[in-house]
Amino acid sequence: MGATAREAHPPVNPLMRAILGLFAAPRINMREDYEKVRRAQRALSWVPRDPERIFDQSVTAHGGHQIPLRIFLPRTASRKGVLLFFHGGGWTIGDIDTYAGTCRTMADLTGQVVCSVDYRLAPEHPYPAGLEDCLEVAETILGHPELAEVDGPEDITLIGDSAGGNLAAAVTLALRARGSALPAAQILLYPVTQWDHDPRTSPFPSVAEYGTGLRLTAAEVSDYVAMYQPDPELRSSPLVSPLLADDLSGLPRTLILTAEYDLLRDEGEAFGAALRAAGTPVRVERVDGALHGFIALPRISRHVGTAYDVINDFLDGGMTQTRELGSPSAGTRR
Repeated sequence: MGATAREAHPPVNPLMRAILGLFAAPRINMREDYEKVRRAQRALSWVPRDPERIFDQSVTAHGGHQIPLRIFLPRTASRKGVLLFFHGGGWTIGDIDTYAGTCRTMADLTGQVVCSVDYRLAPEHPYPAGLEDCLEVAETILGHPELAEVDGPEDITLIGDSAGGNLAAAVTLALRARGSALPAAQILLYPVTQWDHDPRTSPFPSVAEYGTGLRLTAAEVSDYVAMYQPDPELRSSPLVSPLLADDLSGLPRTLILTAEYDLLRDEGEAFGAALRAAGTPVRVERVDGALHGFIALPRISRHVGTAYDVINDFLDGGMTQTRELGSPSAGTRR
């Protein structure tokens, strides 16, 4: 724990960076090109429908619109309960179609039912639209567990990746504030936990170290945040930046999985440290050698295998970390 930031977070050597750079997405202007990215994702992510294991439902929001859901049944059901999934994509791209393969893998590798939420996207529907949709679905299922064919909230786990991890964390904070039923647990995969991803001002070394030339760039995350919450003065809200919440106590037990070569790594691990300091049970694991978004890789990927080994142990109650991680800088600037 006494290691310097440089020792705790060693840089990628030039050869490794060159190799990882082969996986980097070309830099585009997300504020202008998000619709093109959406179309490209849909074209590349087709998954054949299996009416025996994949089917659609919806929840009617208080505002009257329908919130689509997609249910994925595992090939072999080995665990009771439901994983309520919020997809990533910077609150701007991604949907239940582009994440269908990921959710099918999730159901099969956990042996548990997965319910994916097709929340409204920015910039057409900026904050709090997407969060409200996720919160409404969570409250509906937690308040009426019979709809999910489970006994109660103790059988429901929230899970999300990247911006979806942010939404899962925000939903639990909102549920606690309302006095609503809480899920048994939450699983946050390389989550966004705070708003500042400018390498010049971010308190986290991983933003400067891995924010260019890799799978996700600091500029892209900054674009996503700006589209999701256009008002800079409101980005420090705990429902946008959960790391900045004044009180993180009384939340469900939490698993945070980060990726070694990801600019979001340090803020995810800092959120884990903040949860622990507040008395919330938390387990933080880092997937070595992984890039941002690794959960969407084919199931034969070793990074996916590593992640699900940890996820399954957590779902079975395992809270012991495989190793101690260095302390990231505290992201407390508002």
